Amino acid sequence: MEEKSWVPANPAPLGLAGFGITTLVLSLVNSNLIGAGATPVVLGLAFAYGGLAQFMAGMWEFRTGNTFGAVAFSSYGAFWISFFILVTYDAKLITPTEVNSALGGYLWAWALLTFMLFVASFKQPLAVTFVFFALTVTFILLGIGNSGGNMSTIHAGGFAGLVTAAAALYASCAMICHHQYGRWVLPIGAK
Repeated sequence: MEEKSWVPANPAPLGLAGFGITTLVLSLVNSNLIGAGATPVVLGLAFAYGGLAQFMAGMWEFRTGNTFGAVAFSSYGAFWISFFILVTYDAKLITPTEVNSALGGYLWAWALLTFMLFVASFKQPLAVTFVFFALTVTFILLGIGNSGGNMSTIHAGGFAGLVTAAAALYASCAMICHHQYGRWVLPIGAK
């Protein structure tokens, strides 16, 4: 009997799905399609799916030799875990007069990393590059909105986040379908 060699699955669809679903739910709150009182519904997702599952996908990307995927998924997994900690524990420790600038600084730092990954994504499938473009716009809008306490800009960032989430979920679905059917059912501009 011939022994089958073990081939690891592609961790990218898991990372994109964890990122996309968590971004979707938070963006529903940020866009004000769901009221801010619903923020706690995001926290479980942020910790478990956006955080732990995506971080694990990043570690598995290291195993496959995909530096871009490893850095991206590990970083955004850590983002979601840090978001969970910030909202659950740390935000109440920030001096009330400094909350907007602190949250703005946090989001601007993530905008910078996201822009760096956007620049590095040009050799990735077009759908992935679009995710990083949309996410850069999302973080910039949220950074501006939070820095100035401007709810209209935060809501605009929420709508940009919905576009980002849709793009990530599309790319995840396309990759899963590619594996399942052995061909690109949903085009992603594969490189």
